[in-house]
Amino acid sequence: MDFTLSEDQQAISDLAARIFADQATPERVKEVEGGTDRIDRALWSKLADANLLGIALPEDVGGSGYGIVELCLLLEQQGRRVAPVPLLPTVAMGALPIAELGTPEQRARWLPGVVEGETVLTAALTEVGSGTLAPGVTAARDGAGWRLDGTAVSVPAAHLAARVLVPAALPDGGKGVFLVDPAGAGVARRAARTTDRGIAAHLTFSGTPVPPEDVLGSTDGDRDAVGWILDRAVVSLCAIQVGVAEEALRMAAEYTSGRHQFGRPLATFQGAALKAADAYIDTEAMRATMWQAAWRLSQGMDASDAVAVAKWWAADAGHRVVHTTQHLHGGLGADVDYPIHRYFLWGKQIEVMLGGASQQLARLGRDIAAATR
Repeated sequence: MDFTLSEDQQAISDLAARIFADQATPERVKEVEGGTDRIDRALWSKLADANLLGIALPEDVGGSGYGIVELCLLLEQQGRRVAPVPLLPTVAMGALPIAELGTPEQRARWLPGVVEGETVLTAALTEVGSGTLAPGVTAARDGAGWRLDGTAVSVPAAHLAARVLVPAALPDGGKGVFLVDPAGAGVARRAARTTDRGIAAHLTFSGTPVPPEDVLGSTDGDRDAVGWILDRAVVSLCAIQVGVAEEALRMAAEYTSGRHQFGRPLATFQGAALKAADAYIDTEAMRATMWQAAWRLSQGMDASDAVAVAKWWAADAGHRVVHTTQHLHGGLGADVDYPIHRYFLWGKQIEVMLGGASQQLARLGRDIAAATR
């Protein structure tokens, strides 16, 4: 399949690359990591000014009207600079579902603020890593509205979010998605530091009231809203992992080409060259499977198998690439202040969010076995 970028797509990628390269320097990223919110607000504003926060959102809310493929181009560039901005939770996990599943009132209330860089959203997608579509939150009817009980762990950017999309199990066995204020009544929020030096939150819901206007989509089971959101969240994570791996490999190639041992560059030694070659193959496999899944989603095709394959590659190969590139830096790779270590942390964090490679491989094995019976 031909994944050559169109002229518009190449322009989006180039613009994003330029903004991230200019703003998310290693020094700036380190400065933001030492702050309270762990978000580069200046970079966030730059992305909003370039209308990149609305790249995959409809034109009627101020977006550019593109889709998941163009969003993945943006996220890939974020990964290349390990830039601390909440693109994944706000756009992929929050805004895209509201654009697709929300009422006109919900779209008008939340999406223009996302496009303008004024609103942060997120989602309590414990299922991304668990490999199951069983939410850890339950919903019960309360008059015309609902009440939520349960726990959602490691919700990214919840300390900044105006709303959290919370999947919950319904009394009839189905699943619903609810827009919840993380600072509202019945919500307890406990901050947690993530592997990539970011901030997430564990949320506990205790009879949390949700009015009917904050139900996202239908609760009648006519559409798998949770599955729709999960597929796009997974592919978005894969896109970030591709960017992380690609830039980490570039840094390793530059280091081993300039570092000499026994009178010649480290890159000319067979052991180093083979490790780098394997990392390159892994990165390209991650890229191909990610684009296959993103393209199928963009075409409205069944993408469940493609998403699962991309998820496995991003978790398994992503781990190998960041480990290899750190190892190729020798002692510098173990220095927590050296830039390559940050790529290792991001690669590991994404692997954890995806649930780990073994879990994904087991799921693929079950699907293949079921299909051949």
